[in-house]
Amino acid sequence: MAKGHRSQIKRERNANNRDTRPSAKLSYARVSVQKACFVLDAIRGKDVETALGIVAYNPRYASTLIEKLIKSAMANAENNNGMDPSKLYVAACYANCAPTMKRIHPRAQGRAYRILKRMSHITVVLDEKK
Repeated sequence: MAKGHRSQIKRERNANNRDTRPSAKLSYARVSVQKACFVLDAIRGKDVETALGIVAYNPRYASTLIEKLIKSAMANAENNNGMDPSKLYVAACYANCAPTMKRIHPRAQGRAYRILKRMSHITVVLDEKK
């Protein structure tokens, strides 16, 4: 039987499984998951310089947000993990659903149409090439 409180046991168990790769996360981005995934699919697996070039010339709104995320993850890799920025690549990038803002649009004959303003949580994880 393990010693300690249940929360201490969980904390110790989760400390061993923690992902140490540098990452950056943007919560509650005002872009839908589907639209963010168009840009994320284009940069997944690419090295950082190529990924920054792709998002710099991509006309989508999500590319400006993702460009900031990549630069933030690069800074995290250099400052926190001591990694070489020239060896970094995009190991994983994904967008998850965030809460949706629900708005009402008045229509003819007293009807009301629902407008869904979707948000997303965008995460970029970098890693160093071997």
